[in-house]
Amino acid sequence: MRASKTIKSALISVFHKDGLAPIVQKLNELGVTIYSTGGTEKFIKELGINVVPVEDVTSYPSILGGRVKTLHPKVFGGILNRQDHEGDVAEMQEYEIPQLDLVIVDLYPFEKTVASGASEQDIVEKIDIGGISLIRAAAKNFKDTFIVSSMEQYDEFLQILSENKGETSIEQRKKFAAKSFNISSHYDTAIFNYFNNHEEPILKISEPKGQVLRYGENPHQKGFFFGDLEAMFDKLHGKELSYNNLLDVDAAVNLMEEFKGEAPTFAILKHNNACGFAQRDTIKQAYVDALAGDPVSAFGGILIANTEIDTATAEEIHKLFCEVVIAPSYTDEALSILKGKKNRIILIQKEVELPKTTIRTCLNGALVQDKDNVTDKLEDLTYATNTNPSKNELEDLLFASKLCKNTKSNTIVLAKNKQLLASGTGQTSRVDALNQAIEKARNFGFDLEGAVMASDAFFPFPDCVEIADKAGIKSVIQPGGSIKDQLSIDYCNDNNLSMVMTGTRHFKH
Repeated sequence: MRASKTIKSALISVFHKDGLAPIVQKLNELGVTIYSTGGTEKFIKELGINVVPVEDVTSYPSILGGRVKTLHPKVFGGILNRQDHEGDVAEMQEYEIPQLDLVIVDLYPFEKTVASGASEQDIVEKIDIGGISLIRAAAKNFKDTFIVSSMEQYDEFLQILSENKGETSIEQRKKFAAKSFNISSHYDTAIFNYFNNHEEPILKISEPKGQVLRYGENPHQKGFFFGDLEAMFDKLHGKELSYNNLLDVDAAVNLMEEFKGEAPTFAILKHNNACGFAQRDTIKQAYVDALAGDPVSAFGGILIANTEIDTATAEEIHKLFCEVVIAPSYTDEALSILKGKKNRIILIQKEVELPKTTIRTCLNGALVQDKDNVTDKLEDLTYATNTNPSKNELEDLLFASKLCKNTKSNTIVLAKNKQLLASGTGQTSRVDALNQAIEKARNFGFDLEGAVMASDAFFPFPDCVEIADKAGIKSVIQPGGSIKDQLSIDYCNDNNLSMVMTGTRHFKH
């Protein structure tokens, strides 16, 4: 296997022409024979550079509206021949097949076409046949052929061309072959997922963008993130996000999604759960009241706002050690204040559609499910008791329900005047969750008289409503569905509590 090889001929056929000109000019400077088709051929000619039409090689024009241009033995023979194979060399001469040392090709924008909401006909037309075949052929024959399969590879390839005067090493060719198989496999995954649309229980995941994290959940674990963080956030300041930061940021974003477009709302999260949360007339007051919910847990937390963070709010935040601050925008002065801590991560959240499914490893496989996209609304409620909640209580009940949905099960959330008083999270017993929440609220000086309680699942017994009643709670929201629902309803009726049911369970394991 020869270590190096000089590029003498190239086939170029690309959808995107951006960044191509310097490569074509360098190839021409090096005396490389260039073959091309259609729009790319025209582009090269307009640069004043000689180009051989592929039709002159194949003796066939582009046919079927451009669907068939390069699918021909003289093209693929030029790519796939083994230059150290006596039989291949003889056949190349017999059939007058030109040698192709370099293939530059990209693929029709299938994913972008799907995302644009185009018709099925337009989407199907963006399924590349010739391009994907050229990529696979050239990558397979990396021993003799160099493949450039994306405009994102142009800069690196141009550097190789310039530094080595058209000579490539086997290591470089193999590296670019790997990049190409990554592109082709991702492309095919996108096409399959479009056609399958979850009809068959087949899991195909491909995420071409990834980054190495400092470590995983703990320092002895490797960690990686696969996704496009730049599409999700503008990072304005601070150190790199860690594995645990990303989990907390994900929880924060999903929670605040429930309050998008509402009055100023602020959340403080720790270990994926809200430890402080409030909605107020100003974002500063929302932060102050969120912090009051649990100023101890807030230390080192993740902060998120649903509206712009102003100077007054930033001054309050700056008093707290926190890992990450997220908001849709910041005033200039607020940003200057928050940047006062060197490692504090400051993010602007962009408008990006969140995934509709969740995936997690399980045993020797994976669990996939639809995301819990149900948000309990006023029209979903059924009034189970003789006493109905007041208008303010209804608002607090729905407020608490959204928090409950985004808190680890078993969970109980206690709220009052659109402020999280306390929650019991991740408990094995709903009674334990409630007792934890009550004790925590009292420890931070909250008066539970007139507060509301939300539960992520039904009450199998009336014990929780009894404990809540004795703590001063006057209204309850829960899914309902227990065969013993009536026992809880009866207790509420006997003790003048109101209870509404949503009909939707929100477990979060």
